[in-house]
Amino acid sequence: MDFDFSDDQQALREAVAKWVEKSYDFERRQQIVKAGGFDRAVYNELAELGLTGIYVPEDHGGMGMGPVEAMVVMEELGRGIVAEPLMQAFVTSAVIQAYGDSAVKSAWLPKIASGEALVVLAQQERKARYQLDVCEATGAKAGDGYTVTGQKNLVPAGDAADAFVVPALLDGKLALFLVERSAKGVSTRGYLTQDEARAADVKLDNAPATLITTDGLAALTFAVDVGIACACAEAVGAMDQTLQLTVEYMNQRKQFGVVIASFQALRHRVADMKMQLELARSMSYYATLKLNAPEAERRQALSRAKVQLGNAMRFVGQQSVQLHGGIGVTDEYAGSHYFKKLTQLEMTYGDTLHHLGEVSARMNEAAGVFA
Repeated sequence: MDFDFSDDQQALREAVAKWVEKSYDFERRQQIVKAGGFDRAVYNELAELGLTGIYVPEDHGGMGMGPVEAMVVMEELGRGIVAEPLMQAFVTSAVIQAYGDSAVKSAWLPKIASGEALVVLAQQERKARYQLDVCEATGAKAGDGYTVTGQKNLVPAGDAADAFVVPALLDGKLALFLVERSAKGVSTRGYLTQDEARAADVKLDNAPATLITTDGLAALTFAVDVGIACACAEAVGAMDQTLQLTVEYMNQRKQFGVVIASFQALRHRVADMKMQLELARSMSYYATLKLNAPEAERRQALSRAKVQLGNAMRFVGQQSVQLHGGIGVTDEYAGSHYFKKLTQLEMTYGDTLHHLGEVSARMNEAAGVFA
């Protein structure tokens, strides 16, 4: 199998890397965090690069690309720990394209592609933990349309988004709706998250909604799987940069008159970090390449990847802090913010223990046995 990236994919990577280097340095990120953790101007810059339209077909104004291109972009954004939720553009445009009718596609895909509308997935509820089939929000028919009532938590940029993709029970079965933030009956409460991005609790009280699909569980599962693949790619970028920062520090910090990079025991720990990074990278590729597989195969692959990435994120982040010493957790140093990001990503769309259970539940009698 050929794992080389195409010329177009390499050009895309270089364009995003250049934007991160020139336009999203650590100082700018700190200013955005102090201002609330989300900057629409930054999101618009990503849209101007065409990134919000990667998952949108060309006939709806997008770039007509797919999972590999999204992975390339998320890796580079992970290196810059970019707070703006471009991942959500991939998730929502993918699910609308796959499950929405022509009217929903025509109304929203061009807006997502151009950056005019930030549409985010609002699926998390307090009692659900990471179970996608646990939902208390309800939808109801209302004239020619629908309404949705319920509360969703930890919605990315929820108080700044233009619309939400919301799972809710319709006649006892999970369905997927699109609700505009400006609609009557919608209220939000925003806050900073652990990784210094922005999220919100979103309350819906008979809010007018557009039905995306009545096959809600399959659609939500697909949306979350796209999100997991994006999170894995973002984590690879963040771990790569964390390792680079750690090595640079070790080549500068001196003890007993020599740089600590010369100490064999510490070099071994860096080698272990590199090994975990490369294991994570390969599983991120695996997750991305399985996004178009049948649902059962896709779900198992994404959970496997999230387990490996979760272990790697925790190891790389913690080792980086240990090798830095006290400076590794100071707010003024970029390394501590990468550690926060990796900690948050480990819990995004299901933590390591949750996905370990998912992998276990999907094992068959011959698991691990080869003829």
